[in-house]
Amino acid sequence: MGSDALRVAAIDLGTNSFHMVVVEIDRVKGIVEIDRVKDMICIGRGSISTKMLDEAAMLSGIAALRNFLVLAGQHGVKSEQVIAFATSAIREAKNRDVFIRRVREETGLKVRVISGKEEAEFIYYGVRNAVKLGNSFDLLFDIGGGSVEFVIANNKEVKLLESRKIGVARMHERFIVSDPVSPHEIKLLEQFYAAEMDSALEKAAFLGVRRGIASSGTAQNIARMIRSFEARESDVSLNNSVVTRREFQRLYKAVVPLALVERRKMTGLDEKRVDLILPGLILVDMIFRKFNLDEIVISDYALREGMVLNYLQRGFHVLSDSSNSQPDIRRESVYELGFRCGWNREHSEHVAKLAMLFFDQLHVLHGLGPEYRELLEFAALLHNIGIFISNTAHHKHSQYIIMNGELRGFSPSETEIIGHVARYHRKSPPSEKHSPYNQLKPKYRNVVDVLSGILRLANGLERGHRQNIYAVSTAISDRVISVRLESHHEPDIEIWAADQLKSWLETVLLRSIVIHSR
Repeated sequence: MGSDALRVAAIDLGTNSFHMVVVEIDRVKGIVEIDRVKDMICIGRGSISTKMLDEAAMLSGIAALRNFLVLAGQHGVKSEQVIAFATSAIREAKNRDVFIRRVREETGLKVRVISGKEEAEFIYYGVRNAVKLGNSFDLLFDIGGGSVEFVIANNKEVKLLESRKIGVARMHERFIVSDPVSPHEIKLLEQFYAAEMDSALEKAAFLGVRRGIASSGTAQNIARMIRSFEARESDVSLNNSVVTRREFQRLYKAVVPLALVERRKMTGLDEKRVDLILPGLILVDMIFRKFNLDEIVISDYALREGMVLNYLQRGFHVLSDSSNSQPDIRRESVYELGFRCGWNREHSEHVAKLAMLFFDQLHVLHGLGPEYRELLEFAALLHNIGIFISNTAHHKHSQYIIMNGELRGFSPSETEIIGHVARYHRKSPPSEKHSPYNQLKPKYRNVVDVLSGILRLANGLERGHRQNIYAVSTAISDRVISVRLESHHEPDIEIWAADQLKSWLETVLLRSIVIHSR
C-alpha cells in the first residue's frame, strides 16, 4: 500500500445479510476493491412482525461483525476507517439500541442507523459508479429484505429517492403461507406491490423511463438463475449484464409454481434464498409489467459502495469531489484494472494515442462510430496487462484479465470487444479457428477486425517503449494508405515493427500500407 493510499471498510447490516467491502483509495489509482464478504445472518427473521430482534440473530450478527473486523484489520484498515450502517430490520426494531450497544461493547464498532431516504441516496451513489447512466431517466431499484429503494435518475439529476417497506423477507413473512405459493397469495402480493409503487410509477411515466437497473443479492440471484436456465456461462461477472423481459418471464413461469423441495434442487439459486426468491420474482415481474420496461441491467454496486463514496465526499479524504458530478466510471474502471496489473502506463497511453489518430484518419474507410473509438482506446490502454501473469502469450492473458476483471460501466458485449481487440494486438490476427472469436456476432467480428488492425499498427509504432512517434498523418488512395511519421529520433525500430504487424489492417481495409518518416 502506497504512502498516499487509504483503506476503508464499509459494512452494511441488512435485513437478510451483512456485507462488507474493503477498498483502497489512492490519488492516482482511484478506488480499487480489495475484498468483499457476505454472511446471510437474516437478522430480520421474525422481527418484521414482532418488531424485536431475537437473541440468536443478534448473537450471529455480532459473531459475523467480529469476523469482518478481523478481516478488515488483516487488510490494513484502521478501526476509525470502518463505517457501518444498519437498514430496515434494525431501523424498525424496538430493541435496536440494545443490539447497537452490544455491538459497540463487544466489537468496538459504531453502527449508524440510516433512514430509508438516506439508504436510497447511498444506493444511487453506488449504482451510478457501476452502471453508466445516460441522458434518459432510469429506474434504479434495490431489493432488500425489509425494504425496496426506488430511485429515478439520469446522468445529470435525481428525480425520485424513496424507500418502501416491501422487502422480500417482510413480504414472505406477511403473505406466503402455502407451499407451493397459492394464486391467492400471489394476487395479494401483486396488489400490495402495486399500491406501494404508485408514486414511483407516476414519476416514471412522466419522465419516460424504459430501463431498469437492479442492485442487491435478490436481483443478482435472479440473473444467475437465468444464466443457468439459458445454459449460459455462469462465472462471468454479472455487473452490467442485461435481463430481458422474455428471459425473465421464462424463469418466472418455471420457478413460481414449484414447491420448496423442488426449488432447493435448482442450479443457480442460493440455498439461503429458496424462500425469499418467490416475493423477489413476483416483485420483479410487477416492475417489468407496471413500468413497462424492456430490460433490467444488473448492478454489482449498491449501498456499501455508496457508503464509501459518500464517506469520501464528506471530506474524509483528498479524493472527495462533488456528489453531483457524474463519474466517468468506464475510464476509472479501466485505469483501476491497469494499476492492479502493474501496467506500463506511459507505454499504454501512447499506444492509445496513436490508435486514436489512426481511427480518426481512417474513418472514411472503416465507418465505425464514436462508441467503438472509445472501446479501441480502452483496449489499447489494457493491451499489455497480461504481462502481469507472464510475458509468454501475454496477449491471451490480457484478454482473460479483461473478460474477468469486473470492468464497471460496460455491457458484456463491450467487454468482449475490448478483450478480443487486446487479444489480437500481436501474434496471430483474428481467425475463425479461434472459437471465442467465432462465437461473436458478425457485426462485432467486423468491429474486432478493424480495431485490432489499428491496434496492431499503433503497437508496432511504439515497439521501443520510448514514445518516439508523436504524430502520424495518412494519405488514402484507391490502393494505398501512406503513413508519414513525426518522431523525436530516427524511427527505424518503430517502422520495422509496424511493417511486421500491418498486414492484418491491409487485409481488412483492402489497401497496402506504406510507412515512412519525415
